[in-house]
Amino acid sequence: MDVFRILDNVKEYTDQEFKIGFVGDGEAFLDFEKLKSYIAYIQGFPNISVYTITNGTVDLPDSDWIFLEKCRVNVGVSVDGYKELHDLNRCGSFDTAMETVEHFKSVTGHYPSWNATVGRLSLANVGRVINFFKPFGTRVTFSRMIGRYGIPLENYRDFLLKAERAGLDVRRGGNDCTMYGGKCGAGINNYFFANGKVYYCGNCIDLTPIADSTITFEELERLTQNMGFDRNHCYKETFIVRQY
Repeated sequence: MDVFRILDNVKEYTDQEFKIGFVGDGEAFLDFEKLKSYIAYIQGFPNISVYTITNGTVDLPDSDWIFLEKCRVNVGVSVDGYKELHDLNRCGSFDTAMETVEHFKSVTGHYPSWNATVGRLSLANVGRVINFFKPFGTRVTFSRMIGRYGIPLENYRDFLLKAERAGLDVRRGGNDCTMYGGKCGAGINNYFFANGKVYYCGNCIDLTPIADSTITFEELERLTQNMGFDRNHCYKETFIVRQY
């Protein structure tokens, strides 16, 4: 679907606070002019807020940072922590990302928020990770590494508690996703549409789809009512455990 049509739907039907995230597969700033046009298109709607996430490898000219600041876009930068940890999984991009961060700070007067993936090495060096983020004084979204190199949910939650007790501003979601410190929102406010199919969330695309994307939201809600699982745990992980 055309992005402007999606934004038209949001503008027409949303009368409560609505957050749009320009994130996903790849670096959001690689086609900044398109991103800029989308953000400009929804200005004047105070109930719509916007965030975007960059890996910091694409810096912007001052004018574009100022544009994002004036449009109240929450910019998050993906940095996993101290240099050795970050470079291990992100192709040695730490120095470049931090140069972008400092440029952002010089233009806007504040640091961006952070997005950091928590893996096994993060758990083994929790103090170093916390001490890296402390001086910046901005919110950190710690996301749990999943899949082959993933960590248990209990270890991840213990990490979040340690970070909070150390004074970090840690993002906690509501019915968002256990991967981001919240409860599982699959089928409540998380649905994933892809290739003509609907899934309970983006992590479930290797499971059987719920239905074709022509299904109505009323029908989706009826299906959701019969899910019956503990939202303190990831739906996908619970589903896989049940299978075996």
